[in-house]
Amino acid sequence: MTERLEHLMRCSLFESVPPEQFAQIAEVSFMRTLPRGTLVYAPHDLPDGVLLLASGRIEVHTLTRDGKRAILDFIEPGEVFGELAILGGATREEYAEAYEAAAAVSMPVDAFRELMAANSRVSLAFTELIAIRRRRLERRLKSILFHSTRERLIHALLELAEHYGQTISRGEDLGIRLSHQQLADLIGSTRESVTLILGELQAEKRLHVGRKRIVLTNREALAHGVNLPPSGLVHALDPANAG
Repeated sequence: MTERLEHLMRCSLFESVPPEQFAQIAEVSFMRTLPRGTLVYAPHDLPDGVLLLASGRIEVHTLTRDGKRAILDFIEPGEVFGELAILGGATREEYAEAYEAAAAVSMPVDAFRELMAANSRVSLAFTELIAIRRRRLERRLKSILFHSTRERLIHALLELAEHYGQTISRGEDLGIRLSHQQLADLIGSTRESVTLILGELQAEKRLHVGRKRIVLTNREALAHGVNLPPSGLVHALDPANAG
């Protein structure tokens, strides 16, 4: 139980939870070890728990009618996922898969609901989590509907850089290893189109492409090409930054 308790206490969602409530939910939770490629849950699975990622990375995706994968989100350590189980849906609506070897704490739905009922700050933080993820999906949908493939790819690269980017001597390493197919799945395009556009951007000296590694060598020029500030997509679409 000690390991579960430690992971729960490090999660920002539960920062206002007193020790005795932590112990109660940790007692009924359990750890899941998830080798790379493990399907954590799939559509039509019963939503029996909410998960807290302890290590590794989770990819959340869905399938289009013609069987193509569409990536919805990446889950990082310390983040909760499968949260819609709390809202009482009959079954899951998307796939969650271990993008790399991972471990997660699985919390029963009833215990999580009791925690929310006993602590209004947890309830508020949970509501904010759902709102943030909904805005992220709406932003991506608008990008698919109203922007060219090149613009969508640049938007995605800037957003990924803001979440995972690491400054290095040549610029900003994207910080997350994605194949060209995964980038295509993220923006609703094809691998061939993504490869072509990345080649164009590299020729324009705006980024450098390696094996599953992308470095933004001229972030300002990249953002300017789609009329965004150098700070990137997230900053531009944050309501707090509206003029």
